[in-house]
Amino acid sequence: MELFQYPYMQRALIGALVIGLAAPALGIYLVQRRLALIGDGVGHVALTGVGAGLLLNRSPVLVAVVAAIIGAVTIELVRARGRTSGDLALALLFYGGIAGGVMLVGLSDSTNANLNAYLFGSLTTISSTDLTTIAVLGAAITVIMLALRPALFAVCHDEEYARVSGLPVRTLNLLLAVTTAVTVTIAMRAVGVLLISALMVVPVATAQQVTRGFRSTMTAAMALGLFAAGGGIFVAANADTAPGASVVLLAIASFLVVAVAGAAWRVLRRRRAPVAAPSPEPHEVVLG
Repeated sequence: MELFQYPYMQRALIGALVIGLAAPALGIYLVQRRLALIGDGVGHVALTGVGAGLLLNRSPVLVAVVAAIIGAVTIELVRARGRTSGDLALALLFYGGIAGGVMLVGLSDSTNANLNAYLFGSLTTISSTDLTTIAVLGAAITVIMLALRPALFAVCHDEEYARVSGLPVRTLNLLLAVTTAVTVTIAMRAVGVLLISALMVVPVATAQQVTRGFRSTMTAAMALGLFAAGGGIFVAANADTAPGASVVLLAIASFLVVAVAGAAWRVLRRRRAPVAAPSPEPHEVVLG
């Protein structure tokens, strides 16, 4: 606990908690729409933005925000127009984004350490300005996801019904795309573009095993995200491991524990359930 006396560890903890709360709040809608891997695709496009920023001597984060938004909106427009499948659009962004990012970083004067900081996260290097940006944008994303929960749930559950009900479906879809891009970008310094999807999806998948309604699942997922973020930073501080990887591994460990406990509970309930007595068979009547 002594490490948390240092300002850089305090910034790392606060940044991780903000992202641990915001990522599952958005991720539950992506899981509902079966777009759980969109964070990876957008993250790879953001990596291209990072490379462009380093090459042009501009803020890598700001350029990454622009690139990620363009990529996320492109995915949504392609999906909505139905010109190609969502999986194919994501695959193109996966490969093109990471290839472009690596190439641009190679053309710049930056070292591999700079690239690794965005690929795998570097929470301990977050500055006060970075933390302010993460806190403001993370809070905005969380508020939007909570305030628009009924409308966003309707769109993610059944677009046709939402459209008939008079909801602005395209606007809400684009809003989800933009917030996904922003979430991925602010989480780059925390868990890295290669791991951000896990923080969006795994707490939601864990919560779905123990909850029934959408609201309770969302609440539980956000709580699990906070637990994984805070616990991961604590583990990283004491075991001297990578903070981003520690956060994601703790989230996955929580999923496994809940899955095993849930399976054991179901087996125990089946064993305790009373066995219904077999109904007596009717006696045969022999006519002579």
